Amino acid sequence: MKRLILIAAFILTAGTLAANYIIVNSEKVFKSVAAYNKAISDLDELAKQYQEQVDAKFAEVEALYNAYMNQKASLSATTRQTRENAILARFQESLFGNDGALMKKRIEMIEPIQKKVFAAIEAYAKQAGADVVLDSANNPTLLYTNPSVERTQQLIDILKK
Repeated sequence: MKRLILIAAFILTAGTLAANYIIVNSEKVFKSVAAYNKAISDLDELAKQYQEQVDAKFAEVEALYNAYMNQKASLSATTRQTRENAILARFQESLFGNDGALMKKRIEMIEPIQKKVFAAIEAYAKQAGADVVLDSANNPTLLYTNPSVERTQQLIDILKK
């Protein structure tokens, strides 16, 4: 993002390469979309459920490990190795058991909203005759913005139609 702003700043300040630009706060735009807020809320709930599942699996692993440690001295080397492998397999399952399901769900739910917002930004930029759109969301390198180039609210209004 820094690189994009530096390039845009160069284009905007280069005498013969002046460009029309607008500034948008994408974070505010996304938060104005009800479907985005619902998706984030649903994903947070799903993350809690996954965390509960992981915690339960980890408790199982811990119980297996504690039982193994209590019996370790009385087990043969082969049995110890078999039990250690089983505990390790359960531990790995507790860490990776969801097979990236939360990330897949996040992509499934958020990507269509992102496409809609980015399409609205592009359409608005073309309509406004902008050559460059700068994002002011969480960007420490954007030190000043003239309110006359801020177009966040116009994009929010377009998305609500």
